[in-house]
Amino acid sequence: MGSSEGIQAAARVYRNLLKAVRKHIGKEEQKAQFSDFIKQEFRNSSSGQQSVDPSFIQQKIKLAHDYTFLLNSVHHHKDLLFSYNIAVDRSDEMKKILGKSAASVGLQLPDVYQP
Repeated sequence: MGSSEGIQAAARVYRNLLKAVRKHIGKEEQKAQFSDFIKQEFRNSSSGQQSVDPSFIQQKIKLAHDYTFLLNSVHHHKDLLFSYNIAVDRSDEMKKILGKSAASVGLQLPDVYQP
């Protein structure tokens, strides 16, 4: 893998990981530590450390890719369990579906249904 290909791959993994964290963990202030840690790790790896072993960098990129895959898979699995109705409380899921349906036609749910 060439230098520019490696940088592109790292940037793609970085974007995907931040997107997964924002989507599945959240953007709230109390959960910002996850994205802050990720940003710091990528900055540390890219900030002028020319003597770092390329295999170490590849290992870090693979770890970030694997964590992205884990986040997406866990939440996909949870969604499947909800859809199969496997002994879970579906009231929150139904509120979310009702909210999306109402929003798609430009309406808002009454306060009774708001999560």
